[in-house]
Amino acid sequence: MIEQFSSHDEKPDGVAIRMGREKLHVVSPDVGIGQRLINLWEYRPLLLSLIRKELSVKYKNSVLGFVWSMLNPALTLIIYYVVFQLVLGSGIPQFAIFLLCGLVVWNFFQAALMGATTSVVGNAGIVKKVSFPREVLPLASVGSALVFFFLQSIVLIIALVIARDAPAISFLPLLLVAIVALVILTSAIAIFLSALNVYYRDTQHLMEIVLMAWFWATPIVYPYHLVATLLGRHNILWAFFVNPMTAIILTFQRTLYAQISPLGANHLPVPILPANSELWYAGQLGIVVAVSVVLFFLALRVFGRMEGNFAEEL
Repeated sequence: MIEQFSSHDEKPDGVAIRMGREKLHVVSPDVGIGQRLINLWEYRPLLLSLIRKELSVKYKNSVLGFVWSMLNPALTLIIYYVVFQLVLGSGIPQFAIFLLCGLVVWNFFQAALMGATTSVVGNAGIVKKVSFPREVLPLASVGSALVFFFLQSIVLIIALVIARDAPAISFLPLLLVAIVALVILTSAIAIFLSALNVYYRDTQHLMEIVLMAWFWATPIVYPYHLVATLLGRHNILWAFFVNPMTAIILTFQRTLYAQISPLGANHLPVPILPANSELWYAGQLGIVVAVSVVLFFLALRVFGRMEGNFAEEL
């Protein structure tokens, strides 16, 4: 039963009021995964409200508003072009575009996880007062990060047009699969971290370090072939693909950067991306999707077991 706000309680915001109007579903720790999915579907209006709230709060009283989300990658593109292309002379042709293909994906992944980790703790007031599927909170962080992902992708598309780089048309369907895999994987990790941070507040600080290490373990600022050559000598290239972000990033690069071995400054080919077929990329993404779905169900299960004491811990 939804608790009523007394005169001594903090005045509820618009989201809390919407929660009170939603049809109530069982959210006890004993609820199965199937029922939790049904609850999330029934509470999708609430999820959208939370996403809108996060977006409005982020740029409240800002003159440029959402333009800031596009200025960040645009400025990054210009800086890396000047530093690595003009000054240092990076060995990767059009390095700025190569970098941006991976950086746009990583920005979404990092922003979603950092926001989701503190989502339950940051909404302690409504968590303790209102009954609703708490998984909505981390998923709202993922949703708002996804909006910024698409906004930043506009900058990438503009850069591709200016550079006159055509995407690999045959890989475009795989790009959609990569986005789906990215969202499911991020949602799974986000749900788990949001629950863990309720009990262990160091989680949010630890994630900053973990994400930094994870960033450098993913082929974003360096070409895939650099690592493939080193690991291939020891027959452990498979270890590189234990990182699920590897296949996702490579698919974005192969589709949008679309240059496997472009000519470098000395007019010699520079190996950058795997020269494999669409089937190989599809296989790698298929594994990531399957693992992500399993992780998502496990995250829901773990979240359900941990949320029973949320009110006491908060």
